[in-house]
Amino acid sequence: MKTNLKKASLLLTGVLVGSKLFAQSPDTLLTKDYVKPFSGGDQFRTWSVGVHGGLLTPYTIFGRNSRQDFTHPNNEFGYGAYIKKQILPSFGLQADFLRGEVSASNSHVTSLGTNTYDSYSTKLNWSAALSANFTLANINWRHDRPFIQPYLTAGAGYMNYTPRITPAGGQQQNFKQTDNGHIGEVFIPVGLGLKFNLAPGVNLDMGYQVNFVQSDNFDGYNFGSGDDRFSYAHVGLEFALGSRKKPQMAVHNPVSSMRTEYMVENQRTRAELQMQIDAEKAKNAQLASDLAATNANLAKLTTDSDGDGVVDVNDKCPNTPSGQKVDGSGCPLAKPVIVVTEEDRKVVKDAIKNLEFDLGKATIRAHSYASLDRVAQLLVDKNFSLKLAGHTDNTGSADLNMRLSKDRAESVKSYLVSKGANPSRIEATGYGQTQPIATNKTAAGRQANRRVEFTLY
Repeated sequence: MKTNLKKASLLLTGVLVGSKLFAQSPDTLLTKDYVKPFSGGDQFRTWSVGVHGGLLTPYTIFGRNSRQDFTHPNNEFGYGAYIKKQILPSFGLQADFLRGEVSASNSHVTSLGTNTYDSYSTKLNWSAALSANFTLANINWRHDRPFIQPYLTAGAGYMNYTPRITPAGGQQQNFKQTDNGHIGEVFIPVGLGLKFNLAPGVNLDMGYQVNFVQSDNFDGYNFGSGDDRFSYAHVGLEFALGSRKKPQMAVHNPVSSMRTEYMVENQRTRAELQMQIDAEKAKNAQLASDLAATNANLAKLTTDSDGDGVVDVNDKCPNTPSGQKVDGSGCPLAKPVIVVTEEDRKVVKDAIKNLEFDLGKATIRAHSYASLDRVAQLLVDKNFSLKLAGHTDNTGSADLNMRLSKDRAESVKSYLVSKGANPSRIEATGYGQTQPIATNKTAAGRQANRRVEFTLY
């Protein structure tokens, strides 16, 4: 009875998911955007920066525009930037910066029927605000990867502005006659918008924001009983910070990951699952046996992992190299004198000469291994420190070249470490195209500039 129920359950799952899915292996379902459900924030890119530009105007969508101080609003250019920390997939905090100019003409007539001012122009010297950003949804009508994210923002900030007014028939002048006309005021920004995913970690940002100034002097004319306000319609780009191997949290679709996880689990056969269960039972049994036979407190007080004569609980410098003389806290007594011979330098020069990578990648070609092996043995035998500096020519973008040079230096470090070199004594740095040693105008010059420099010390 129990076996029949299991078979029926597997058959029903196969009908629901589809025969095509079962023809795939689990690995083919795990895309680069997949993150195991309920994973921590360290699996995502949570920091991003954005830049934008658009139109500033005293006209807003929140009614009462007929009661504004000036009746003919103008459109002026504004620009800004922000940095955002995504805390949850649907919630983040961002620090905003905005500059520009707001202007209008034809002030409302007074009770005496006169027009007080011809126009005003307020320069927004700077504004800074902290806002909450609420992502409402991740939308894509054709695929499970999101494409559009509608959002809302609300916050508070402080601005510094300089209103200048032109009296009817007069000359333009500062509204405030002191402090060079500058005024500082609290304001409340409220906005909405859409973000479109152009590429992994790159989003097109189209938004609209209304800024409620907590005073009635933004336009230099105290008319009516309401505070001033102005709007900002903008378009810009947002760039996610961090490793490109991780998806951006704000645009990640957790439902898609849960669906993928479900399909992967259903791809596993009962034999594979039982084998995993048996292996885990064996591990648990071994752990239980080890725990029963070991006194944890005694092990903590007697274990000396790096063999320097100082137990781990008192060792302030763990992983000291074998044979290193240490003090009572486990730290080296003195830094040995390092002598680099001409023979040592020749080993390094040969490695530099023979080092080649796959085109546009950080993959070391096989014929470079022999000379790198000699460098690794040199680091092991003489305990040298090594600095690896990656460089590129100017082909491609500066950001791509910076990442490629860093990745190539890290690739060499990883290889040397795999051959026994101490990772703490190897520094890998990328300089991109910033330090050429030859002209980039010729093929030979560009070849010379594509290099990884080795420095022993």
